[in-house]
Amino acid sequence: MPPYESLDAPNVLKVMVTYRDLLRSHQEVVNRLNVYPVPDGDTGTNMALTLESVAKELLELAGDPSMEVVCKAISHASLMGARGNSGVILSQLLRGFTERFSGVAGIDAATLAGALVHADKLARQAVVRPVEGTILSVAKAAGEGAQHALDAGGSLLAVAEAARASAQIALDYTPEQLPQLKQAGVVDSGGTGYLLFFDALLNGLDGRDLPEAPPLEGIPLTTLHDMGEHHGEGGGIADLRYEVMYLLEAKDEKIPAFKEVWAGIGDSIVVVGGDGIWNCHIHTDDIGASIEAAMDAGRPRQIRVTDLMEQVVEERWVTENVADAAPEATGPAPMTAVVAVVSGDGVGRIFKSLGVERLVVGGQSMNPSTEELVQAVEGLRSDHVVLLPNNKNIRPVAERVNELTTKTVSVVPTSSIVEGFAALLAYDPGATAEENQQAMAQSAAGVIAAEVTQAVRDTTVDAGAVSVGDWIGLSREGILAIAATLPEAACRLLELLVTEDHDLVTIIEGDGSSAATTRRITEWLKAERPHVETEVHPGGQPLYPYLFGIE
Repeated sequence: MPPYESLDAPNVLKVMVTYRDLLRSHQEVVNRLNVYPVPDGDTGTNMALTLESVAKELLELAGDPSMEVVCKAISHASLMGARGNSGVILSQLLRGFTERFSGVAGIDAATLAGALVHADKLARQAVVRPVEGTILSVAKAAGEGAQHALDAGGSLLAVAEAARASAQIALDYTPEQLPQLKQAGVVDSGGTGYLLFFDALLNGLDGRDLPEAPPLEGIPLTTLHDMGEHHGEGGGIADLRYEVMYLLEAKDEKIPAFKEVWAGIGDSIVVVGGDGIWNCHIHTDDIGASIEAAMDAGRPRQIRVTDLMEQVVEERWVTENVADAAPEATGPAPMTAVVAVVSGDGVGRIFKSLGVERLVVGGQSMNPSTEELVQAVEGLRSDHVVLLPNNKNIRPVAERVNELTTKTVSVVPTSSIVEGFAALLAYDPGATAEENQQAMAQSAAGVIAAEVTQAVRDTTVDAGAVSVGDWIGLSREGILAIAATLPEAACRLLELLVTEDHDLVTIIEGDGSSAATTRRITEWLKAERPHVETEVHPGGQPLYPYLFGIE
């Protein structure tokens, strides 16, 4: 098709939806590239989810919306739906576009060039400590390339092509700007995601083919965890443990002081928005202070806190493992099949032995998407499905699956692996999904789930003071046991939870467990709770050396 001389509102809407689709298809590629500023591991996911919010709001617009309405929807949806550091920066870039697009009926070469330059400026203003070799470098190059083409008398198409070409050059150069990227042998992940915008734009201008995602096998799986102490300017995994995000309702004049407070307690700080509503992102060790700063400035809402270390470890397990390598089932399909979310090879094998037909990898920080769960359900032969999320963070996503498939899907609200095990003891392949849901939920409720892990920050709880490196035992009630060694923490936890009313303790060994520690635990149970039987299973789950199910 001949190239457009200008883009109107429907064209802009189409470009944004196409960009969403490209981010979806390249999501895992961009995730795999991520090594800096901190190993969030989900840059592609965050950018895709941000554009998902934009596309959703655009596609819900009624009638024939004007450029102003389309731009308002893009700016609002990207601000409200931004996820992670990369998503927040992307939302600011989109805001920069819309501030220049909104006042025109059609986007010509001068408007596009001006918008790209303005977007770069806004994005840099939003980042408290800008780092070169990131999406910011790519955005700056795109704006400069567009402006040079415009100055040379270029058409709208020429300006867009120059912006993409300059962005590609800048992206290819990012390993020279950040040693972390060079050591890993990759280019910047956020810049890669942003480059796809120009592919969507050129597709909208002259219908050129969209790029296909390269195979994951060709991209090294590397995080800063593999790379020693090379953390760079933005802080690293050893320094800043948590990602805190929230929407902040505050007067615009309060924001400079708010940023100053944040600058003293963290890094990777991005604050975007205006007119009383701000999307705020920080990496910090002080969760409380990062939220208190918001309360001094206004009212925070939709607060999200992510443990970055857990995310890195768990992402590695999820990325390196194939959840459902078992051969396709044969014979008659059961009336109801089971889909379960698992982390750990051994856990997966146990779930398979208990009748689960399809596994989805995921856990505390690496939550599977709704799409992954829907695909697992759609891949089953049965029309009735029971879904076991096995984590409280995954339950809300699981609850959406039924409305997205023609199958009947019932969710058993399991919050842990051991609750999933208990639920499966009541599974009846010949019953309906609803019947199974009731029986399995009742069975899961009869187990006490507990776990042992290592503390990653100092705190004080009812059980006492916790220091980094302590071993802690947890149940639904929170931290119950604190000890200097793993076996001590495990035995103290069981001492508090196992009573005369219980007759079985299931022990699931994960990364960090050992034969000696397991023997210490089973010998303690034999001596102190002789009426209780024990079962030990290799689970292989990351982060938690021991999971316990007490029945």
